[in-house]
Amino acid sequence: MTRTMRAAVYYGARDIRIEEAPVPTRGPGDVLVRVLRSGVCGTDAVEWVAGPKVFPIERQHPNSGHLGPLIPGHEFVGEIVETDPRSGFAVGDLVASGAGVWCGECRRCREGRTNQCASYTTLGLNVHGGMAEFVAVESKTLRVLPEGMSIDHAGLAQPLAVGIHAARRSGARDGDNVVVIGAGAIGSFVLAGLKHLRKLNVIVVDFPGKRLGRAVRLGADRTLAPSDTLAAEAVEALAGSKPDVVIEASGAPGQLAVALQLVNDGGRVLAVGIPQDKPALDVHSMVFREITLDSTLAHVCDADLPAALEILSNGTLGDELAEAPVGLDQLGKALDRLADGQVEGKVLIDPGLDDAPQT
Repeated sequence: MTRTMRAAVYYGARDIRIEEAPVPTRGPGDVLVRVLRSGVCGTDAVEWVAGPKVFPIERQHPNSGHLGPLIPGHEFVGEIVETDPRSGFAVGDLVASGAGVWCGECRRCREGRTNQCASYTTLGLNVHGGMAEFVAVESKTLRVLPEGMSIDHAGLAQPLAVGIHAARRSGARDGDNVVVIGAGAIGSFVLAGLKHLRKLNVIVVDFPGKRLGRAVRLGADRTLAPSDTLAAEAVEALAGSKPDVVIEASGAPGQLAVALQLVNDGGRVLAVGIPQDKPALDVHSMVFREITLDSTLAHVCDADLPAALEILSNGTLGDELAEAPVGLDQLGKALDRLADGQVEGKVLIDPGLDDAPQT
């Protein structure tokens, strides 16, 4: 008899159904994980409102034709319930997943840039993921949780790893002045990564409110509000200097152009936030000021996921960002909240929690 589980299944924009689905079968080297927490990401919200854009349900497969609906969820933690002897994991281990799977053999993998693998696949984006009671996971994407770590805090590990990778990609060096535009979840993860990796003076830019207060508690040395005089205020805050590095982590319209305006000649700008429209950039200024414009995507599991768990082990970031978990039945409401900008922290789903209205 086929075992079944509850899963959130994506069919299209504003069409996610909670269904009974087969418990996945492990492949060679896979382990089966009972999902304890699955985070809701901005990418999920975009797919909910206007997708499919990343989710592959409308792509044509050369062998099987139209692909079926997808179980999302690429930010998950859980308990191993079935294992492979070669995996190095035991039944009962509590683990966080990086979700991205790499080949280990292509040119980018040999360079250590496994997130740029020629055959990179992400659970919950390209294949079935962790917005379900169980998920089959390639064991190399997993790390055991530190003893005593809160499951809710551990649910932030994958997106924090993305922030840490962004911090590495920024090229910030000890002693640099850095501006981070955006103090939402991803901006907070980038800030945590910067402060973990380097000794930096970091200014965070966002509208006055809870987010900037949180940024200070997470280590920001100064906060500023967006304004027509932001560039001058940043220079004043930095004792007459422009920032060496500016990280655009909001994705808000026009903010990448603001980042280029703020940064010092010869400095670096890192694009993290993804704007809905194509931004207009002053390439003339970039060239004549020799500005380096870089980007970042996902994370390098072997380097960034352990660092994320190390940061989360002190509890501060998790206390600031992890919301109380809700069940699968609340996923649509959570996606609406996220899409409408009503989420200050990180929404976590507990697939084992049945919070459907009782009739």
